[in-house]
Amino acid sequence: MTTKLPIYLDNHATTPVDPRVLDAMIPYFTQKFGNAASRNHSFGWESEKAVERAREQIAAVINADPKEIIFTSGATESDNIAIKGALEFYGPTRGRHVITAKTEHKAVIDTVRYLAHPSDDGEGDGTTAPRETSEYGEVWRGHDGTTGLFMDVEKSGLVDLKKLEKAIQPDTALVAIMAANNEIGVVQDLAAIGKLCHEKGVLFFTDAAQAFGKIPIDVKAMNIDIMAISGHKIYGPKGIGALYVRRKSPRVRLKPIFHGGGHERGMRSGTLATPLIVGLGQAAEIAHREMPEESKRIRGLRDRLWKGLSAKLDYIYMNGDPEKRLPGNLNVSFAFVEGEALMMGMRDIAVSSGSACTSASLEPSYVLKALGIGDDLAHTSIRYGIGRFNTEAEIDFALDCTVNAVKKLRDMSPLYEMAKEGIDIKSVQWTAH
Repeated sequence: MTTKLPIYLDNHATTPVDPRVLDAMIPYFTQKFGNAASRNHSFGWESEKAVERAREQIAAVINADPKEIIFTSGATESDNIAIKGALEFYGPTRGRHVITAKTEHKAVIDTVRYLAHPSDDGEGDGTTAPRETSEYGEVWRGHDGTTGLFMDVEKSGLVDLKKLEKAIQPDTALVAIMAANNEIGVVQDLAAIGKLCHEKGVLFFTDAAQAFGKIPIDVKAMNIDIMAISGHKIYGPKGIGALYVRRKSPRVRLKPIFHGGGHERGMRSGTLATPLIVGLGQAAEIAHREMPEESKRIRGLRDRLWKGLSAKLDYIYMNGDPEKRLPGNLNVSFAFVEGEALMMGMRDIAVSSGSACTSASLEPSYVLKALGIGDDLAHTSIRYGIGRFNTEAEIDFALDCTVNAVKKLRDMSPLYEMAKEGIDIKSVQWTAH
């Protein structure tokens, strides 16, 4: 059977909607179109019932109470509500100190930077240098008393729990550590972090956009207080997400970041997008039911790709912990090639590069740099995101395509030839002319 091109291997960026999810959604666009907040007729009752069913489907994945599920437009909004809402509510009593990691998603990093921006303009655009450094990482101090600690991580991408424990201060209100990294797929020890936070009386928030529905998460056993969820990472529709907010032991309170109607326990006003919510619920139910088998199959495809690359290419490096990672994630640096050129040579495969185009210049991934990876290797990294609909034939095609592209580029690289001859590239003294 001929492999259909191009091959999609960027499932951490987004996933296609599962046909079973689409089938569940369609009636709520044209037939069951009522407003879930309309309590005076059957159209509203029908939509409300569908929304509550979706809460149950999502809650079942993480062992939560359906009443603890708040619908949002996606994980970015959930991150903002969680961090801003928690600080606004608990800041006056607990303090305004927030701990996060340098490898977090930009939705978390930029939100904390905005709150802890060191100037008076309130523009947390990420361009201002941190005011201080500490043994734990970078410290930003905002004009309103907010302090943000962006912790260093280990070379594996994992947070050092001993350092985290020491970093927690009497005025720490929130620890925000993501469940699984979107670039390197590293899965943090949520249970250990949650236990530590509860022992210290600190709220634990985790962005689980990449982890929800892919690995087991139990908010009770892991002491998670707030958690962000996204629909389009689990074969659901874009534009829909959720926020888990604990109701007991402790009861978590969040101030809304915008107002208008008091929907969703007063935390997120706005007419509910019933078709999208139905899609998210259906996607969550499928992911929960098929997780054991699907994870095993996808992990097998990932290992097949890595073993093939390792057997056919030298000077390649897996980024992030090799074991504590998402089943479908493989982030690899290919020394002596350039990431953008490599991607150009792999046009039949949709993957992500370790460089991000910003301000008309290519900057290496901040996540890879936080792991201590040099710019040269960070620029050569490729993220493969393997998903539900990928096949062995597609993985084998991607393997051959990658190998051929790398070899072609290395054939033109004098640095690769020097390395093959045993010359230490870093020891070479280059002369400018």
